Amino acid sequence: MSLINKKVDDFKVNAYHNDDFIEITNDSLKGHWSVLVFYPADFTFVCPTELEDLANNYEKFKEIGCEVYSVSTDTHFVHKAWADTSDTIKKIKYPMLADPSGKLCKMFDVFIEEEGVAHRGTFIINPECEIKAYEINDNSIGRDADELLRKVMASQFVAKYGGKACPAKWKPGKEALSPSINLVGKL
Repeated sequence: MSLINKKVDDFKVNAYHNDDFIEITNDSLKGHWSVLVFYPADFTFVCPTELEDLANNYEKFKEIGCEVYSVSTDTHFVHKAWADTSDTIKKIKYPMLADPSGKLCKMFDVFIEEEGVAHRGTFIINPECEIKAYEINDNSIGRDADELLRKVMASQFVAKYGGKACPAKWKPGKEALSPSINLVGKL
């Protein structure tokens, strides 16, 4: 079953953010674009490469009005411990959500029950708290923040200019597609 256009259910989790502990809820996602980036666990080897890539591109996400949230089944205390011991994780300025019960992972259908961790799931959520795009990868496949940023911008473009579509490799300033009455008539 697809999660496209599904409203994000109510949730409340603890998070580690800028050397502090905060609470994030579904209301935190409203009013702006959001990206939830699920990853298996702290203190691993592929995860920090992705989180650092997001950290290096975080300002670009903020410039287009998009907040980034990373999510794992670790606690917010473990997130802090990782940041305290890793120069890579110290770079992170976006909230790191803690989901030790797996409730959020289950809500987004990325929870691996036997392991108690998440698949690498990425979800683009609009200001109305609806999922507009997502992908789920095997945990051995890392993601690319530049491509995620492109997908967020494409989602924003489509939301702003209803009826337009973004072709493969579309970027801002490039031509979008519109359905043609002539093409429909020829089908």
